[in-house]
Amino acid sequence: MRIALGLEYCGTSFTGWQTQPDGRGVQDALERALATIAAAHVGTIAAGRTDAGVHATMQVVHFETGATRPETAWVRGVNSNLPSSIAVLWARPVAHEFHARYDAIRRHYTYLLSSRAVRPALLAGRIGWYHRALDVALMTEAAGALVGTHDFSAFRAAECQAKSPLRTVSTVSVTMTGEHIRFDFSANAFLHHMIRNIVGALVYVGAGKRPAAWVGELLAGRDRTRAAPTFAADGLHFTGTEYDARWELPPTCRPVVLPLA
Repeated sequence: MRIALGLEYCGTSFTGWQTQPDGRGVQDALERALATIAAAHVGTIAAGRTDAGVHATMQVVHFETGATRPETAWVRGVNSNLPSSIAVLWARPVAHEFHARYDAIRRHYTYLLSSRAVRPALLAGRIGWYHRALDVALMTEAAGALVGTHDFSAFRAAECQAKSPLRTVSTVSVTMTGEHIRFDFSANAFLHHMIRNIVGALVYVGAGKRPAAWVGELLAGRDRTRAAPTFAADGLHFTGTEYDARWELPPTCRPVVLPLA
């Protein structure tokens, strides 16, 4: 039987989604909990491999098991064996052909940033921080160059293992509420550190260190060494994946909501 899960997690104390030798990946914790309910080893595949310190409001996972359990066991039962920073939100049997990663049509991320003189405490680890006011209009103008199908080598980590740097970005938006700036991204897929590198470049523009046209120039130049430093992982949230309706899944996207205005 193939089961799909939707889960949320705070990535602060994890080394990222993927399993690690020290057992500190989100995947490690989830597979241990699933094995307890299934009474056998369970291997999982996720829609997106989030990095260390990155959070998820909706990560979609699938696994196979020979154990027959009610859906509540895959939710409440698994949750009772997970650390408090991870929670399964729903479980659903799916066709054997369903693949959480390869059947993804579009993925969504949000980066939250606090723009004020003093570092945040109440949202520490859940939001990025820049110590000066930023020009949202200039960042929005700069972000427009990123929409479409492009070679994103300028925003790709050196250790990225993707076969191609081409990605199709459908949405990049920058909005501000009070002292909080929200960057929303949608694309067919993302490269390693791509969003954090883009946020770093947009912050340079917003701070007046570079003109808005610089982001487009970086994109065209395809040279990572000319771009801004990689921004902190703290504010990055994986907010879901879109799938074809034929899979009949529960909601697979869930926007991140700031707990403080």
